Amino acid sequence: MRVWAIAASFAALCAMPVSAQETRTVPEDHTPPPATLDQMHWLAGQWAGEGIGGQPAYESWLPPTGGTMIGTFVQLADADTVRFTEHMYLMEEGGSLVLRLKHFNADLTGWEEKDDMLTFDLIALEDCAAYFRALTLRCDGEEGLLAAVRMTREGKPAGELVFRFKRMER
Repeated sequence: MRVWAIAASFAALCAMPVSAQETRTVPEDHTPPPATLDQMHWLAGQWAGEGIGGQPAYESWLPPTGGTMIGTFVQLADADTVRFTEHMYLMEEGGSLVLRLKHFNADLTGWEEKDDMLTFDLIALEDCAAYFRALTLRCDGEEGLLAAVRMTREGKPAGELVFRFKRMER
């Protein structure tokens, strides 16, 4: 599965507003830049914001452990009902960083096949920002996090999903 071809069922969940371009792409032969998990310390923590359809969404990242930062994303359908979740691994690979994730329905059935996952290779790393192929994680003002993913429908660009989170109290 290509990195920007997010599961069709995910695209069906929402109408995509077109917004300013937050995500980046590069040619297939792009060499990821040198990077380490130590450069991602700013991402660790718990984040809350508005998700798809204006419903609550949450993202959490643990500090690096064993060469991996583990993250979760939760999209609610309403104040009390989980719509779907994502399980994310941000890890060092080949002297750079890669983010891998799997989607799950509220009943824990997966979107991707058993051994499949979405893989986002690092394009650029800046102070408080990581740009992966078709996925961005960056600081958004003081104590804010912006997460954006480029979507496709039937192999064609369909815009971006942009989530803005605020750091939850520690």
